[in-house]
Amino acid sequence: MSRVAIVTGGTRGIGEAISVALKNQGRTVVASYGGNDAAAEAFTDRTGIATQKWDVGDFDSCMDAVEKINADHGDIDILVNNAGITRDATMMKMSWEQWDEVIRVDLTGCFNMAKGVFPGMRTRGWGRIVNIGSVNGQGGQIGQVNYAAAKSGIHGFTKSLAMEGARYGVTANAIAPGYIATEMLSSIPEKVMEKIVAQIPVGRLGQAEEIARGVTFLTSDDADFVTGSTLSINGGQHMY
Repeated sequence: MSRVAIVTGGTRGIGEAISVALKNQGRTVVASYGGNDAAAEAFTDRTGIATQKWDVGDFDSCMDAVEKINADHGDIDILVNNAGITRDATMMKMSWEQWDEVIRVDLTGCFNMAKGVFPGMRTRGWGRIVNIGSVNGQGGQIGQVNYAAAKSGIHGFTKSLAMEGARYGVTANAIAPGYIATEMLSSIPEKVMEKIVAQIPVGRLGQAEEIARGVTFLTSDDADFVTGSTLSINGGQHMY
């Protein structure tokens, strides 16, 4: 029986690439989405991957989703916490609502989903949790105190969860993507994008499939001895 994987925010951009890569690896994948029914339907038609709609920032919705997936597809062995939003503004202009919504979805969503799947993984003695952080959670970015705080929090969350899961065969790792050519970057002005690319040593944006390849490794049996790590896939933009 193939292992069951959840990819939150799994129907577009980096999430879609991850969902497809895990399916190609032989996993039974369920991709979550938060609101775009048409995009989710098109994704399933295109890939054959099941989707399920819930709000990762709502604890009860996550518990219900995990219960349904366990019943419909089997025990969940792999969780990829990819769902994320941006609400960019400088500190002077950022509202409390912009702060709260990003923390709720991007960071609390990781807790909610891990809380749902971790006990079962621990009991069965095998599990893989991969949390998608960001280069801006490592190095910061103007206008993103909310997003950078959430993504930086993901990195600390991952290390602590890895310590708790290690003796039970449950690994937890993070991936910190750099600037990836997805819809999320479409609103960035061309001149600003040129400056961003100029700061990337390899001289280009990353591709979603490059993040997905990192996920397929970290969720494989080959990664048994890798836990508590942050894999930076950023073209050399941030090194430490």
